[in-house]
Amino acid sequence: LGFSANRGALIALIVFGLIAGAALLAPLLAPYDPVEQYRDFMLAPPVWAEGGSSRFLLGTDELGRDILSRLLWGGRVSLGIGLSAVLLSLIPGVLLGLTAAFFQRWMSPAIMRVMDILLALPSLLLAICVITILGPGLVNTVIAIAIGSLPGYVRLTRAQALAEIGRDYVTASRVAGAGVWR
Repeated sequence: LGFSANRGALIALIVFGLIAGAALLAPLLAPYDPVEQYRDFMLAPPVWAEGGSSRFLLGTDELGRDILSRLLWGGRVSLGIGLSAVLLSLIPGVLLGLTAAFFQRWMSPAIMRVMDILLALPSLLLAICVITILGPGLVNTVIAIAIGSLPGYVRLTRAQALAEIGRDYVTASRVAGAGVWR
């Protein structure tokens, strides 16, 4: 009810679904191989511009490669990087946030100070530092993005866990003998 009532969120979900679907179906939708060069059509304009051809709907680049095909195939890489970075940040972020919430005396200060340090650094500078240390590459880029977004997950998880720990049903279950894991 809540999500479908928000018209902007619903439109954004549909647009994202279409983009993700087009990227995932790139082998079927792309008219050409994204690295194939058509030397006779270098820098061809899009179909709606003067001199454009219906053969290349979005035109070609300086090497004669079809831009539409490159966008569709590049979307697959972008989705993979985004999903990997979110998972690589989400899993340790939730675990660290729960650890900080449940062990407030000795783990929370250390975890939260490290997250404060990461938040104090600009994300781009942090990513450049991580790439400098790890070296260039796609996997290292994903790691750099994940490290930059880790503090948000840790802080959000810790705040939600602390809010739940203070609720009556948690207090009642502790009085009944339930341990931390329960």
